[in-house]
Amino acid sequence: MTQSVLVQVGQCGNQIGCCFWDLALREHAAVNQVAAPLALRRALPKGIYDEALSSFFRNVDARVVGDGGSISKGKISSLKARAVLIDMEEGVVNEILQGPLRDVFDSKQLITDISGSGNNWAVGHKVFGSAYQEQILEKLRKSAEHCDCLQCFFIIHSMGGGTGSGLGTFLLKVLEDEFPEVYRFVTSVYPSSEDDVITSPYNSILAMKELSEHADCVLPIDNQSLFDIISKIDLMVNSGKLGAAVKPKSLVTASAEALKKRHKKPFDAMNNIVANVLLSLTSSARFEGSLNMDLNEISMNLVPFPQLHYLVSSLTPLYTLADVNIPPRRLDQMFSDAFSKDHQLIRADPRHCLYLACALMVRGDVQISDLRRNIERLKPSLQFVSWNQEGWKTSLCSVPPVGHSHSLLALANNTCVKPTFLELRERFTRLYKKKAHLHHYLQVDGMEEGCFTEAVSSLSALIEEYDKLDATKGMPVQNLPRLSIAI
Repeated sequence: MTQSVLVQVGQCGNQIGCCFWDLALREHAAVNQVAAPLALRRALPKGIYDEALSSFFRNVDARVVGDGGSISKGKISSLKARAVLIDMEEGVVNEILQGPLRDVFDSKQLITDISGSGNNWAVGHKVFGSAYQEQILEKLRKSAEHCDCLQCFFIIHSMGGGTGSGLGTFLLKVLEDEFPEVYRFVTSVYPSSEDDVITSPYNSILAMKELSEHADCVLPIDNQSLFDIISKIDLMVNSGKLGAAVKPKSLVTASAEALKKRHKKPFDAMNNIVANVLLSLTSSARFEGSLNMDLNEISMNLVPFPQLHYLVSSLTPLYTLADVNIPPRRLDQMFSDAFSKDHQLIRADPRHCLYLACALMVRGDVQISDLRRNIERLKPSLQFVSWNQEGWKTSLCSVPPVGHSHSLLALANNTCVKPTFLELRERFTRLYKKKAHLHHYLQVDGMEEGCFTEAVSSLSALIEEYDKLDATKGMPVQNLPRLSIAI
């Protein structure tokens, strides 16, 4: 069994990370048949430490002085998340340490400052990157030493702020240099066009260059898409359609007071959706199944060219995962939903664009025949590149999400990601033409105007690659002769 380390950077990264650990403990508690609320507080005290848990958690003997001795088998003593928490403000990390998950982390996993990055990529990348490089390396090495077979670093960050975009992408280069054989999966939350951080286009463009050069796979998540999904849940609940009802003490609405606040601050529900993507992405690495998919197979099968590693994700059932009681979707409808515009986690319609490859990660009581039948049913409506008409990768994990019979995560390498990049470049250009707010960046040591031109050129080159692929859409598929074997 392999292990992975989660590196959560900045306010957004730590809030999503906190939600991930909460849901992961609930999921493993259900499998271990332990009461989840107690498990959250005391880290599954009555459960058994198995291979599934070891993928993201260490079992530590708290009686051992110092770093704590790792226990490989048997009863759970004290679980510690395989995680590094980084933020240049203390607020969110302190909240985590005072909350129900406080026992899952310790001070050896944290790196914080008090001043923050001031929504400035250059401060996060150049200033804090240099200042904290050795500390970050030490924490990462220590996390790696606790793994028997480290396979992947998952980085969670936002693109719009200073710490998430700046220090988050600085971290990628550090990981590439120090752990070149370990995969780097990045979940990047992109700002909406109505984002309240004026400099977010600068931060996002500068971060994009680093993502293109140093990540193995990037899952772009659009804040606006998440907000739209939560708004639809609101609409369904308030209209009473489909018998929708909010579960008591749910992650979406914990109380009547929370219901009033959701339009102003629906971040818990939005973070819940992103955390569920990560749970589904790692399900095959954590649980058994008839058709497991290793994390390295995602990159191998879905990324045909090094820089085209941006994978569009969709999750179904979306609304039930957001803790709304809606009757479960039929199996075939679940597959159809995964390719619909409403279920994409960026604003995109993959059906009208070109697929390079697609992975379907199914959880629950689903048969391989169901998977194949639905692929054959959907194939005529989806356009794949001419040289990869059978570009499907599939997995079946027998353990469904808590409270559900089945779920599906689709990861698509699809040219539908291009409009997100075009909009980002347009927003950047509007600011950059006026040189607005540029002085805040240029006063940081090591930051020059050339950093901006290089970053936007890098993004333009990426967009051009997607343009070339789109130009091949509709071209006839060549039926190449099969290799003949002489006997």
